[in-house]
Amino acid sequence: MAIKNILFDLDGTLLDTNELIIQSFQYTYKKYLNKQVSREEIIKSFGEILKVTINRKFSENSEKAIKTYRRFQIDNFDKLIRIHDGVKEGVKELYSQGYKLGIVTSRLNNSAIRGLKHFGLIDYFESIITADDTEIHKPDPTPAFMALRELGGKPEETIFVGDTQFDVLCAKNAGIESVVVGWSALPRDVILKYESDHVIESMEELVSLVK
Repeated sequence: MAIKNILFDLDGTLLDTNELIIQSFQYTYKKYLNKQVSREEIIKSFGEILKVTINRKFSENSEKAIKTYRRFQIDNFDKLIRIHDGVKEGVKELYSQGYKLGIVTSRLNNSAIRGLKHFGLIDYFESIITADDTEIHKPDPTPAFMALRELGGKPEETIFVGDTQFDVLCAKNAGIESVVVGWSALPRDVILKYESDHVIESMEELVSLVK
């Protein structure tokens, strides 16, 4: 069946928020645990809901740590966020060809919208499902199904593009074809263990794939 809908993860897939996330965690670890944590260690939790990671690492200080992390992100957002090469051009091309586009992200609504507006992407997405919209998150299929309801789409007519195992498993659990981007911050062997249906190295490849 032909593809009509494309769901995208946001962090690490469309937007390069790697440095923002890493520095936010490093600042928070230093403040509450007096620890210097490596980039590689922080990257291991990419794609996971922030509250889950913070609760696991900070225990009794988790509530304060979440506030500190989010304040650092707010203050440094525009300075540290980037857009991956070819993303805007690829999104515009897919939109112009009539595909319905949606976002399924573990980021909070305010910062997700801020990032999309910052790079002029907001108008291309008919559905934006964030961590504020549901208490059930990736890899559960619920947020993907929520996006499909808003798009009026079916799983078998959809692909899900992401950069972590949470995206691949969310797609699989929803009966949606999964696509992993080659620019994921995670080691290639780690992400390939989850057996996505496709791997792409550029947005041009994605445009060709869905035709």
